[in-house]
Amino acid sequence: MAPSLEDNINNKSNSIAAAVAGGGIIGDEMTTRVTVVGSGNWGSVAAKLIASNTLKLNSFHDEVIMWVFEEILPTGEKLSQVINRTNENVKYLPGIKLGKNVVANPDLESAVKDANLLVFVTPHQFMEGICKRLVGKIRADAEAISLIKGMEVKREGPCMISSLISEQLGINCCVLMGANIANEIAVEKFSEATVGYRKNKEIADKWVQLFNTSYFAVTAVQDVEGVELCGTLKNVVALAAGFVDGLEMGNNTKAAIMRVGLREMKAFSKLLFPSVKDSTFFESCGIADVITTCLGGRNRKCAEAFARNGGKRSFDELEAEMLQGQKLQGVSTAKEVYEVLRHRGWLELFPLFSTVHEICISRLPPTAIVEYSEHTPKYSLVGGPAQFF
Repeated sequence: MAPSLEDNINNKSNSIAAAVAGGGIIGDEMTTRVTVVGSGNWGSVAAKLIASNTLKLNSFHDEVIMWVFEEILPTGEKLSQVINRTNENVKYLPGIKLGKNVVANPDLESAVKDANLLVFVTPHQFMEGICKRLVGKIRADAEAISLIKGMEVKREGPCMISSLISEQLGINCCVLMGANIANEIAVEKFSEATVGYRKNKEIADKWVQLFNTSYFAVTAVQDVEGVELCGTLKNVVALAAGFVDGLEMGNNTKAAIMRVGLREMKAFSKLLFPSVKDSTFFESCGIADVITTCLGGRNRKCAEAFARNGGKRSFDELEAEMLQGQKLQGVSTAKEVYEVLRHRGWLELFPLFSTVHEICISRLPPTAIVEYSEHTPKYSLVGGPAQFF
């Protein structure tokens, strides 16, 4: 019987783990090379974190390549050239030095071709196109990690970004999620994050080693889907919290929305992937990320403005006005979650998730965020959804 995709990925993971754990001897290189695929706000912070560690750790090549989607700045200069000249992403992370060993490269194929470790951190809606461009262009022994919060919904069902990367590129993919507002980490305020891995703890430890700093504490758990879904779904809860803020409903209401949101996150995750662990929701990627995203972050901010305007200004308009080129993830994720719920007949089981999407598309007013009832489902499925609440 031919080996499955998972078998191939596990075999590659085992061979690379043996190499990187002992010092990164891979191919003709004596050190592990890292490329960050993405250069927005969070991508730039990730590059800064990684670059500080590659200088300290002998097993890593000092240089960190950061792929930049090229843009022309108002000055007429190319963004990648300005980053390399100033050591600063002047558009997405102004005022923060990335580290002189960060090199911006606008050529995607060139940026990834020598990398042993690929760090993906782009808006999730761009990832399928990026993966298609990278097929056959990366090292066969490469390992990946996704910092991307979102999922693709296809005809056959939802596809997590880590799975998309693994299936398209034939490589193992871990995830890193957590209570991580990028601008706070950029100025080195203490934060935590969670690495989710499948089977190979040595690879997870390598990612921890690459990201962990005195102000960014990283731990690993064996639950890729749980960690990734926490990072994805919390943006939908943040929209709900933003609606509450825009309507000036107060902290009691916001706390209630956050509690129900975490409850629906857990139920949705365990329905899709029964292997998801309850304990994951108490990691940084779970409750901590829900808290920080509902208190700050771009999804909460734009949802607050949406509610203050009575839903009369679209999220596209608010995004363009308020985020200086950054992308909202919550609105598209809410739509994707809604499609899954509708397709599987689960809408009544997830009143908060359903209501958030219907507010986003103006089917309901923002005030509807507190008008649903957290009711017991009218029907019961033995061993089905109700057991997860």
